Amino acid sequence: MNFEKVFKLLISEFQNNKVEFALIGGHALYYSKVSRTTLDIDFMVLLDQSDLVNNIMKKYGYKVLQKTENVANYLSDFTDLGQVDFLFAHRKYALNMLSRAKYKDVFGQQIKVIGPEDIIGLKIQAISNDPQRYHQDIADIEQVIKWNKESLNFKLVEEYFKLFNRGKELKEIVKRIK
Repeated sequence: MNFEKVFKLLISEFQNNKVEFALIGGHALYYSKVSRTTLDIDFMVLLDQSDLVNNIMKKYGYKVLQKTENVANYLSDFTDLGQVDFLFAHRKYALNMLSRAKYKDVFGQQIKVIGPEDIIGLKIQAISNDPQRYHQDIADIEQVIKWNKESLNFKLVEEYFKLFNRGKELKEIVKRIK
């Protein structure tokens, strides 16, 4: 996948169509001082704009793998366009994540990227929804906490862990990091 090409193509299209979006997932980790390999691009967008996003993706030849009220996954037949996934913001926590996202430079373009606390929140949700993701996502969470501990809104991190009944795991992570 040619990430730079896809970012430039989609970000331009999103901005021209006034799509409210933020970068999430593996690429957002980079902006929280954590680096790891990722094979796709993940965005959060407002649920109200999901049809608009669908039209944009289809315009560039992406095929819908899955589309629900919460998520959509698109794949191109062209390997350089790869897979792009969307999480639709319509509940309180996701809407707040989108509003807290800060502008960062992504391949020369200023776009919103969710912060470290919200990356952790999404990863806790992912683990709770799919236990097979546990080891990779817990490792990511540990790294995000480790490299951002001085500036992290720890109350928000605790809130996310408690929301999914995982408060004990946060205590274990903090113990390992010290």
